Amino acid sequence: MTAQAPHIGKSYRRENALRHLAGQGRFVTDLSLPRMLHVAFVRSPMARGKIIELDVSAAEAAPGVVRVFTAETLNDKCEPWIGTLDHFANMQSTPQNILAEREVLWVGHPVAMIVARSRAEAEDACEFVMLDIEDEEAVVDGDAALVEGAPLAAEGSASNLCFRTVLKTDNVEDAFAGAAHIVEGNFTFGRHTAVTLEPRAIVADFDRSTGQLNVHQGTQTPYQFQDVYARHFGLPEGKVRVIAPDVGGSFGMKLHVYNEEMATVAASIILGRPVRFVADRLESFVSDIHARDHRVSARMALDADGNILAMDVDDMTQIGAFSTYPRTSAAEGNQVIRLMGAPYKMPDYRGRLSVVFQNKVQTSQYRAVGHPIACAVTEALIEYAAEKLNIDPFEMRRRNLLADDAYPHTSATGYQFEKLSHQASLEKLRELMDYDALRAEQAELREKGIYRGIGIAPFVEITNPGATFYGVGGARISAQDGAVVRLTPSGDVHCAISVTEQGQGTETIIAQVVADQLGVTPDKVKVVTGDTDTTPSGGATWACRGAGIGGETALRAGRKLQAQILTLAGEILQTDPALLKLANNAVVDAASGAERITLAEIGRIATYRPDTLPKGCDNSLTVAQHFAPSGYPFDFTNGIQASYVEVDIETGMTRILKHWVVEDCGRIINPLLVDEQIRGGVVQGLGPAFFEECLYDETGQMTNATLAEYLVPMAGEMPDIEIAHVETPTKDTILGAKGVGEAGTAAAGAAAMNAVNDALRPMGARISQTPMTPIRILKALGHV
Repeated sequence: MTAQAPHIGKSYRRENALRHLAGQGRFVTDLSLPRMLHVAFVRSPMARGKIIELDVSAAEAAPGVVRVFTAETLNDKCEPWIGTLDHFANMQSTPQNILAEREVLWVGHPVAMIVARSRAEAEDACEFVMLDIEDEEAVVDGDAALVEGAPLAAEGSASNLCFRTVLKTDNVEDAFAGAAHIVEGNFTFGRHTAVTLEPRAIVADFDRSTGQLNVHQGTQTPYQFQDVYARHFGLPEGKVRVIAPDVGGSFGMKLHVYNEEMATVAASIILGRPVRFVADRLESFVSDIHARDHRVSARMALDADGNILAMDVDDMTQIGAFSTYPRTSAAEGNQVIRLMGAPYKMPDYRGRLSVVFQNKVQTSQYRAVGHPIACAVTEALIEYAAEKLNIDPFEMRRRNLLADDAYPHTSATGYQFEKLSHQASLEKLRELMDYDALRAEQAELREKGIYRGIGIAPFVEITNPGATFYGVGGARISAQDGAVVRLTPSGDVHCAISVTEQGQGTETIIAQVVADQLGVTPDKVKVVTGDTDTTPSGGATWACRGAGIGGETALRAGRKLQAQILTLAGEILQTDPALLKLANNAVVDAASGAERITLAEIGRIATYRPDTLPKGCDNSLTVAQHFAPSGYPFDFTNGIQASYVEVDIETGMTRILKHWVVEDCGRIINPLLVDEQIRGGVVQGLGPAFFEECLYDETGQMTNATLAEYLVPMAGEMPDIEIAHVETPTKDTILGAKGVGEAGTAAAGAAAMNAVNDALRPMGARISQTPMTPIRILKALGHV
């Protein structure tokens, strides 16, 4: 009999790909329940003001309207939430309620909720609400918000400073005082937002007869929301079920508590009927969390040979009127200042973070939390230094990158690295992109007036976070995952697991991992996710933890079940289980590979004829396993990216010609899905680098809140993305896998900015603001 090859390390397409291609996706937006009602919200048209009058009487009489809720009739059904964490010392944020009370704090702040028989009727009734708001000065700019005497972004705040912290080593001042060279820059990273394929969607269904709340929600974290709804609505957790079916993209945006979801749950509890909310594209722009919005001043000290001595960084993050709940809006800025200089031998560092309130949509975690800002700033300064010292960018990095034999290593910011591969990645990238040939081509084209640029950017990515990430701050967000794996009577395998499927292929990689432990093919493993009633509790999908933590959980569960099957097979066959193994859907002789008994036969005997087993024999074929990381606080991954662009210096238009990624995510479970994740991440990194930005005027109005004006990257604007890998498995787990979902986003913008500046170098121009729009490039060139 031919030995079964392992499935881990092989490419399999996503298990649900054909179903989605056939239009058989099961999204919350597809769900229709008997007696279901629909909601629409009356929103504030201004960024800051006092509510003078709110008259809903005409709306209550409108056709199809079942109920109209205001703060007075709805907010007391839900305990307010506060977006702070204990380990962010002295962090402040005022309590949030479902609907605005007394004041509105951003354009789009929900003031009233209309519940009607259809969404159209609910929207029509919104027009009958009489809302009078006394306009007040909005806090729009973060720098102005911190000036003494500035108006407060929210009533009840002590100041507009949400959080401030400083990281500092002892010798940073001496490093700058003795430096041979100092380079510096000011950087601005614009706001952008997720624009997911499926908008936020929820159907809440409260059964008064049983006290059971069922919530169908497009979310990454069903167990987090089960806890939130139970606590804030005073329900037993066992009476709250959250079901996350197919989810059309999340990227961090669907992690957070929103007014609209809490309102929908509250309405269902009050009315005892299913209630549905689906955000339309227009309201998504003024209610979904936004990303980034950082202003960074940074400098770097170097010795005469170009070796980095220290960095000094100030980051101001602007977050809206509240900090988001339960993960806070301080987490991104915290990661920005801690990831600065991460790939390099940098002895000293000072990083200061200021998180500032303003009257705009809240900002919070989005794919590659903080990574693009830290990477872009670090790599821009490296480029400035290389130019100043006349050192080739590859050589500059080769001198400063952490050596591959320098681990374990603790960075100047306090991050602990188990084992990374910066040097190997750098060399592989140079070969992959044929760097010397590109430089020759660049020089030749410049002679013809064609300006192309090459940019590179090493990166470090945070994955597999342990309990210290959120739990230490008091957030009820799990660091562990759970899996229940069982052998069915027919010999198939069923795995219920807490990590969720967002379109990234979780179900497929879990099937591969389990299949290898039980000697079956992945198509024999059914993976169930996204239901708090049918899967074990766990952290689910965020911070690239699906493969590293969820996969390890599945592996350990599979091995536990493997041991039970072999023990049972030994009893049936009257042989030592140590002489047996699982392969080809059967129990086989470990030495010869000869089949002894099929898994289907074991399932049949254990399920239907346990009476034939020896007395005292355990016939159970179901195991449960939970796993939480207990080694390093994070399993850091690393890699390097490069971008090749052409800039038209007359129009400011940039064409992205090619992009390369060398990435090390530890042990690769599925090469096809890893590369899919990297390519998708690169596109989401290049989007805000060139196109995406939420623009506001001086009164706090978003001026491009439609897809006609907010630019997202299209396929024709994206380059070919070539990918290669280095594999450095973590020793914290048996599986050895780290995360990969945020790697592409982490450094794409940094590589692109360096490439654009390389193209502009002959004109003495430089850009340090994203997105790098044509007008900004022309301004950098002095043409406008």
